Amino acid sequence: MDKVRVGIIGVGYLGMQHARILSYLEEAELKGVADIDFKKAMEIGNRHGVGYFQNYEDMLDEIDAAIVSTPTSEHFSISMNLLRQGKSVLVEKPITETVEQGEQLVEQAKRDGLVLQVGHLERFNPAVEAVENIIREPKFIEVQRLGSFSARSLDIDVVLDLMIHDLDIIMAMIKDEVNTIRASGIHVLSEKIDIANARLEFKTGCVATLTASRVHQGKVRKLRVFEPTVYYSIDYIDQEVKVFPLNGRQTDVKTLRIQKEEPLKKELRNFLESVQTGKISKVSGEEGLRALRLAYSVLKEAEA
Repeated sequence: MDKVRVGIIGVGYLGMQHARILSYLEEAELKGVADIDFKKAMEIGNRHGVGYFQNYEDMLDEIDAAIVSTPTSEHFSISMNLLRQGKSVLVEKPITETVEQGEQLVEQAKRDGLVLQVGHLERFNPAVEAVENIIREPKFIEVQRLGSFSARSLDIDVVLDLMIHDLDIIMAMIKDEVNTIRASGIHVLSEKIDIANARLEFKTGCVATLTASRVHQGKVRKLRVFEPTVYYSIDYIDQEVKVFPLNGRQTDVKTLRIQKEEPLKKELRNFLESVQTGKISKVSGEEGLRALRLAYSVLKEAEA
């Protein structure tokens, strides 16, 4: 396969960003965009000189793969239809509304030999990638993901909206089973949980604490990983990693050299390569499902 012919379903904020990048990537041919808001589809389609549709099924004959960036409640029905039509899928996180739906998508993709990738964008953040193969023996992990209020994701609570990013990263980093979960959450500006805190204890003894808020003034995206002799401070926004020795000698603090790049571009390139080669994508459907299962376990504790 040469260029991958791609369609985008849902051109809200994220869908627009996908269209912007896909319009210039050499590996892709953006064939069309679809949105139930036809004016929006027409605007984005005209912006990039591609077809625009109100019903995404009208462009299925023209594409090999699709980006699903609709509200979470529509992820399952659209993604399942695409897979059954033989199209590979990159679906935004969370993979689906329920674990059972996610299981069905994963099974369908596996049965048909199609790529199912989940849009856990932070896994492609150069700062996160810089420590993937360095961290060996994490003992304690601390995460802060704080942002201001937005009406964009109010169909889901803050655990599925924000915290799930870091749950996915931690599971990829630790590669261990969670033994105990303690969590709490509160409603502030919506009917869903807007601020949540979770403590995960792993079988190996590693402990992770996570705080997620969508009613914070300003934006904070930080991850700290403590090992026996050093700790890593990762700033998602600045794409920066600092390494602090735990002997107290500040002169030994190092800043890793990182090639900064837009994570969404890296994510899309990974998806396109997977479609072209059949190689397992970096954030597979199975990994997206694993993050969803853990997020619901946290949510259950937070609502108790």
